[in-house]
Amino acid sequence: MRGTRRTRLCLAGVMTASALIATPAVAAAERTDGHLTDLVNPFIGSQNEGNTFPGAAVPFGMVQLSPDTGHSTGYDYTQDRVRGFSLVHLSGVGCRIGGDLPALPTTGDVTRTDYAQYAAAFSHEDEEASPGYYRVGLASGIRAELTATRRTGVQRYTFPATRKANVLLNAAQSLHKAAGSTVEILDDRTVRTEITGHGFCRDTGPYTVYTITRFSRPFTAYGTWDGSTVTPGSRSGHGGAYLRFDTTEDRTVEATTALSYVDARGAAGNLRAEGGRSFDAVRQGARKEWERRLADVSVQGGTPTLRRTFYSSLYRSFLAPNVGSDADGRYTGWDRRTHRADGFTYYQNWSLWDTYRTQVQLLALLAPREARDMARSVVAIDEDGGWLPKWGYGPVETNIMSGDPVTPFLTTAYHMGLLKGFEERAYRALRKNADGVPPAGYPGVGREANAEYLAQGFAPYVAGRPYAKMGDSDYHHGASVTLEYALADAMLAQMARGLGHERDAARYAARSRNYRNIFDPATGFFRARDASGAFVGSPDPARGTGFHEGTAWQYQWLVPQDLPGVVGLIGGKRAANARLDSFFAYDRLLADPARTAREVWVHGDPYAYYNAAVYNPQNEPDLTAPYTYLATGQPWKTTDVVHAALTLFTDGPTGMTGNDDLGTMSAWNVLSSIGLFPIQPGYDTWGLSTPVFDRVRLTLDRRYWPNGELTVTAPGTSADARYIQAVHTDGRPHGRTYLTTGGLRTLRSLAFTVGPRPSEWGTAPGAEQPVLR
Repeated sequence: MRGTRRTRLCLAGVMTASALIATPAVAAAERTDGHLTDLVNPFIGSQNEGNTFPGAAVPFGMVQLSPDTGHSTGYDYTQDRVRGFSLVHLSGVGCRIGGDLPALPTTGDVTRTDYAQYAAAFSHEDEEASPGYYRVGLASGIRAELTATRRTGVQRYTFPATRKANVLLNAAQSLHKAAGSTVEILDDRTVRTEITGHGFCRDTGPYTVYTITRFSRPFTAYGTWDGSTVTPGSRSGHGGAYLRFDTTEDRTVEATTALSYVDARGAAGNLRAEGGRSFDAVRQGARKEWERRLADVSVQGGTPTLRRTFYSSLYRSFLAPNVGSDADGRYTGWDRRTHRADGFTYYQNWSLWDTYRTQVQLLALLAPREARDMARSVVAIDEDGGWLPKWGYGPVETNIMSGDPVTPFLTTAYHMGLLKGFEERAYRALRKNADGVPPAGYPGVGREANAEYLAQGFAPYVAGRPYAKMGDSDYHHGASVTLEYALADAMLAQMARGLGHERDAARYAARSRNYRNIFDPATGFFRARDASGAFVGSPDPARGTGFHEGTAWQYQWLVPQDLPGVVGLIGGKRAANARLDSFFAYDRLLADPARTAREVWVHGDPYAYYNAAVYNPQNEPDLTAPYTYLATGQPWKTTDVVHAALTLFTDGPTGMTGNDDLGTMSAWNVLSSIGLFPIQPGYDTWGLSTPVFDRVRLTLDRRYWPNGELTVTAPGTSADARYIQAVHTDGRPHGRTYLTTGGLRTLRSLAFTVGPRPSEWGTAPGAEQPVLR
């Protein structure tokens, strides 16, 4: 998902295709010095609207303690002033969110309460970050260090020798729109806050976070402020608090802040459960946790740059969703009531329009225990609040984006074996969502255009229709919404069939063909239709009328349930391949892959979604598009396109393709680099393309993957030898362009033989992905 901010795309850090692919001459050891965390650069994506953050977090942690500079979502590498180090940041989202309780160390008298005024200058030359740790030297002479546990953020400030060393806790100025805040100084070490705000793109919400901060030693003075009025000695206020320390002898101050979305008791409980350790102990624990997580994927081959971008993407894939329940299991449900997670961890923050395409599949593969709890959490949202989510932040539905992304999210979990024990509960929630709309009193819109979709077979495009609720409206994106609904119906049909609901399966399968109802034979492309059924908007498919963040060119391939049907509408495989070649600028791509990716595909800033007839690697609608060639008899072209797109991932601040969207783009990089990609999101089909490493070993959870390990090999893979000649699964020839989850679950080895020229592999009849009926 993207916001509305516009910036010019900087084309720094171009990587050549030869640097992307491993060659025998540069086949390096799996690790540089024994620590995979040393290969991760958290600054990747912190410039040009990647909207990542460099601060401290543990996998899926509730707290992401990170600096805020001048950017609306937290950190922008081009900025040189820190406004504070705040508790909540979502990796790669496109709108204003997070930033709760920014803290900043200062010296001298406290006279300014606006962090735009007291922000501290810094230089990147005195800044570093690694998984679970961040450090920066401020121009004031103060060194700030950050680390984290699941529910706490730990700060260490090293001050100059002074009697006026301060820590400012700003409760009223977060990156979301604040609605109210209170600050209480409880004793000479402890501060408590309650912050209520609105967040994400529009004034959705409100939601409340509760914090408690415990300092390592008593403060010598304190005060609070309201607005611009500072009151020394005050123990309560609404704006913020300052705590003063004498650092003439001991220059270091540590503070641990615990967070809860439930209540103050929850924050205190989280502090008791996870606090009490020194900064260095917490930092070491966070590093070990990240090492264990990253070590589940071990690679051989590739350049140092390739390994850094790969492990950095793997790191970002594990930053969300985020723990939402307290240490005692309580969480705030979408009915704004307190519930308790019984036997699972409750998660929150759901960028489903993005993550259903890549990240949920990667987590199901590498983190199935957490992925199962995430699926249970989404079902709990329905059972607590009355409906499934679309884009959830904390306990709030934001209604950002369109379509029905929760269905392929949960059907992916079903096919990956993560719903055992509550399949029917999940199915009932999905069926309710697919066949209706939420009641007027519910904040979510669900399938907002469902009545028309069910009656007419398409979601109408209604320009200027007033928003029924806060967020986006499906009626403003009728063409793409029809495709998204149809995709979801196809995936729900497969789940219904697997559970024995044959009537439902037939009904949803029939609805999955509704994509045909918006195909315009006159133009040969999908087009929006109004409520009367007439095609509307420009007939030029490069325009974006009725498509959410894309054009008809980009959305024409978003029918993974029935690509042969789309090919037939276009005019057959020859016509479809010609259109694909035009879409990917294939002739130019063969001549110069990296330049084509940078100068042809990336045709504007990260939010330039419209007026384009070419592939957009910066946004979600096109994530499966490179794999379309697997269904048109030219699978070698998938490798050409995928490997060119991978050159857009580099190891500097500009090294992201648009917003990361809670790990969506990062997961695309990881899966495409391995050579396994979910080409039918919501089902169990994994497309095959040439890996970029000689060898990848995946360590898997035996409770879900009986063999406990899968090794993917492609010896000699390189820019000059990137075409699949043969594939073997456990030594047996495999001629299809895909594997199923069931087939993948039984494997120990997936071996690619590569060469310098395309082969006949994957071109035989029946080699392409199945049609979902």
